[in-house]
Amino acid sequence: MAADERETSQRAVLNFGHTFGHAIEAGTGYGTWLHGEAVAAGMVLAARLSVRVSGLAADECDRLRALLERAGLPTQAPPLGAKRYLELMARDKKVERGTLRLVLLQALGRAVIRGDIPPKALHDLLAA
Repeated sequence: MAADERETSQRAVLNFGHTFGHAIEAGTGYGTWLHGEAVAAGMVLAARLSVRVSGLAADECDRLRALLERAGLPTQAPPLGAKRYLELMARDKKVERGTLRLVLLQALGRAVIRGDIPPKALHDLLAA
C-alpha cells in the first residue's frame, strides 16, 4: 500500500490495537511486553471499546479474544490506570489536531477510524 504512506485510510486500519498496544509498551517499560503481545491486548481493548461505541456485537469481541488466546497471546492489558493510558495514548502518531483517532470495529472484518470517541467511554474502559 505504498499509495497510503501516511496511514490515512486503508492502511490505517492495520493499526487496529496499536494505539493501546503502544501505551502498554511505554507504560510497562519497553521490552517488558513484546510488540505483538501488547498489540494483541490492545486489540481486545479496542474490541471492547467497539462494543460500547461502534456497534460490534459482544459475541464477536469474545470471538476475537478467544482467537488471540488460542494463539498464545495475552488478552488482558496491564492495569496502568485510565489516567496513565490516556497520557500515553495522547502521544500516539494517530493523534490529529489534538484528537485521538482509534481504529475500531463495526463487525469482524469491518474496521472504522473514529476520532469522536466519547471521553467517558474511553475512560471507563481503561479504568475497568
